[in-house]
Amino acid sequence: MPYFVDIGGAPANEDCAQLGQTPDFDALNKLEVLTYKYAVIARYGSPPPGCRLSGLANRHDFGTYVTLVLHVENELDEAVRTYAEAVEEGLGTWLEAGFRAPVNYDDATPTQVHSNPSEILISAFHVTRPGADGRFPVADFETLHTNLAAAFPDEAAVARARLTKAATA
Repeated sequence: MPYFVDIGGAPANEDCAQLGQTPDFDALNKLEVLTYKYAVIARYGSPPPGCRLSGLANRHDFGTYVTLVLHVENELDEAVRTYAEAVEEGLGTWLEAGFRAPVNYDDATPTQVHSNPSEILISAFHVTRPGADGRFPVADFETLHTNLAAAFPDEAAVARARLTKAATA
């Protein structure tokens, strides 16, 4: 029987857009959920066949907010069950997946760090990249970088090209 696991709107220990309080809530909420999806993929890999990550609209007295959910279509598949168990708790921080927060809440007015989905991914590729010797400065970065490259090969190629250009400039 199909079901879904609500993972949340952003990592549990991070600031995020607040329905009814944050200016431009809809745009910031959707940006955070998209970035959270990318971060979950970085940490756990792409969902196997039989499940998928997507946003889910939730109605509230103050309006509608979106959270990231894992839609499970085949709970009998061992890979699906294992993935669902892994992502169920979500992430605590953006850094756990090599990501910067997509929105800065330090000032009275929230500001987007990146609004373009490709730039969000390219930033994560730069954070988790290997050094010139091909080794990763943090062992966990290899997993994050590899998972992102498998899921988003076009953005991985752009990130490599930018790093190569910067190294030769």
